[in-house]
Amino acid sequence: MKKLLENIKSCRVCESYLPFLPRPIVQASATSKIVIIGQAPGRKVQESGIPWDDQSGKELRRWLQVTDEQFYNPKLFALIPMGFCFPGSGKSGDLPPRPECAPLWHPQLLQEMKEVKLIILIGQYAQKRYLKEQSSVRITDNIKNYHQFLPLYLPLVHPSPRNKIWQKNNPWFEEEVIPVLRNIVKEVI
Repeated sequence: MKKLLENIKSCRVCESYLPFLPRPIVQASATSKIVIIGQAPGRKVQESGIPWDDQSGKELRRWLQVTDEQFYNPKLFALIPMGFCFPGSGKSGDLPPRPECAPLWHPQLLQEMKEVKLIILIGQYAQKRYLKEQSSVRITDNIKNYHQFLPLYLPLVHPSPRNKIWQKNNPWFEEEVIPVLRNIVKEVI
């Protein structure tokens, strides 16, 4: 695992497509219990080098009901984005994750982690890749039907402040899904 993480952190596969020098962001251990697969680091995370070191991360930790110490313990949580570097900004937010990362690195990482009990799929890119033909076109449907993907996968909306409107329009998420998420996390860690 140590060598694999070194290889990922020195990756330059998509360098010519990125707005900044590559700085792959990842956290994992051979003994990680919960894998969180998100989209790609935002600009702030790319600068700090710490996964989920932003408002989205604060909200995610609130959803999980874990401390920073627990969240940043790779023996508990693997933090693996679909794209490992900040992809740049578009007209309405960050660009999609680079498509090279997940097929190149995810299989190797997941193969090394033998104690995974839960994989949290945040956002449409992770859900399309891992839920495959079971994935709905609408992310809301994936989240509403989360039971069908358990015990291994749990799809979530991105915890970005941009999704506060979605959360307000879908109060069942905080009332039904978040308590299930918290119970699973508590059992696993």
